[in-house]
Amino acid sequence: MLKTILSISGKPGLYKLISQGKNMLIVESISADKKRFPAYGNEKIISLADIAMYTDDAEVPLCNVLDSMKTKENAAIAAIDPKKATSEQLREYMAEVLPDFDRDRVHIADIKKLISWYNLLISNGITEFKAETEAEKEEVAAE
Repeated sequence: MLKTILSISGKPGLYKLISQGKNMLIVESISADKKRFPAYGNEKIISLADIAMYTDDAEVPLCNVLDSMKTKENAAIAAIDPKKATSEQLREYMAEVLPDFDRDRVHIADIKKLISWYNLLISNGITEFKAETEAEKEEVAAE
């Protein structure tokens, strides 16, 4: 699911990939306004599926971090407000979600962005963070 959710540098929020053109992507904002517009190749566009968080020994895909947040929050909006929380509160929250996150390379701004993205996804009904193939593999393994 996260493959079609995009972050565009310089634009707030997240966007869903609608279509691809010759030199652009047609994206739609995930927020309530559902505004569509073209995103061109000169903008830094990244899929949430390609993002990972640093840990002490490896990198953890963003889908796993979001899934951990969903479990912690019982699929509800995050209890912590990223705009009002202190940096210490944000680090404590991150330690609950991802205990071995790298405290040197994961900055406060990254944690704030992670929480705001999670809240945006949950509030707009996007709750499946793992790729379909990963989810299917886990179901088969559980049986």
